[in-house]
Amino acid sequence: MIDWKNINTVLLDMDGTLLDLHFDSHFWLEHLPHRYAELHKLEKSSVQTNLIAQIMAEKGRLNWYSLDYWSERLGVDILALKREIQHLIGFRVDALDFLQWLKVAHPRVVLATNADRKSLALKLPLTGLEEYVDFIFSSSDIGIPKEDQGYWHALMEVDPFDPATTLLIDDNESVLASAQAFGIAQLITISQPDSHSPLRQMTEFPAVTRFAELQPVNKP
Repeated sequence: MIDWKNINTVLLDMDGTLLDLHFDSHFWLEHLPHRYAELHKLEKSSVQTNLIAQIMAEKGRLNWYSLDYWSERLGVDILALKREIQHLIGFRVDALDFLQWLKVAHPRVVLATNADRKSLALKLPLTGLEEYVDFIFSSSDIGIPKEDQGYWHALMEVDPFDPATTLLIDDNESVLASAQAFGIAQLITISQPDSHSPLRQMTEFPAVTRFAELQPVNKP
């Protein structure tokens, strides 16, 4: 699927692409409503419906990804609650193998993420992901999510790349559409961001389940 000879930069999303989205899905849909109900002595079922509605209303905006925003809005320490289930944080199936292969193949590897710096501070030490990337760029650094064209312009300014020789892998198709409009040539999505959820059967962009599908048969 990829002509690696013509790829100089690889932009990688974190949650749902390199890391299993199960941690985040479980946290926002199950753990947070459960703990919020406990802390406020409320019924979990009503809390769950209300919280999910609030969260979904921010989808695609910077607030969706901000732990500080949700801590302030909900009156709970989101980061502390995430630490309660941090054992669920981990790589997707063969993501670590892919990162190791990229290190040998030598394209420039950039972690291009909407995760804010508190999320990164939690996940990077637990996974060792930072060791495999050349640069990390968070939407919280500029106040613009990846769904917006401004993110790619800002990334270009701080870490210049040629869109024509760049590959972006991301599980969010709105992000991929934004990158496509910016001119990034190679776009791949993930068919199973959450290992506990079914494979996505229909995607707008070429999709893979395992990164091995992208690697040449004769690996360097």
